[in-house]
Amino acid sequence: MNKKQKGAYGEFLARLVLRLKGYRILQKNYITGRGVGAGEIDIIAKKGRCIVFVEVKERKTKENALYAIKPEQQKRIIRAARNYMAKHKAYQNFDVRFDAVLVSNFCLTHIKNAWCL
Repeated sequence: MNKKQKGAYGEFLARLVLRLKGYRILQKNYITGRGVGAGEIDIIAKKGRCIVFVEVKERKTKENALYAIKPEQQKRIIRAARNYMAKHKAYQNFDVRFDAVLVSNFCLTHIKNAWCL
C-alpha cells in the first residue's frame, strides 16, 4: 500500500469509528481556497449540537502522527472551518471542536479537543 492509499484507508477507518461512536459524517475532504492558503478538513462530523472538524494522520507511531499536525496546518484547518461555518448557517449556534484521529498500524486513537481556536 502506498502513502496515498494508507491515508485514504486511515480516513475510511476514522469515519467508521466516528460513526460507531454516534457521530454523523457531514462531509469528507472539505477544501477551501487555493495554493499555500488552502485549507482542507479530512472529516466534518456532527454529534448533538457540536460540529467536529477532524484531522486524520497516519504514521508508523501514534506520537509521530500527533507531531505531524503542525501549528501552520491547524491554522489552515481553522480557516477552513470558519469558511464551512459561514456557508452553513444552520450550524451557527452549534459548538465547534477540533479533533484528531491518529492511525498507526491500523490502531486508531481519537483525541477530542486536539487544539483550540
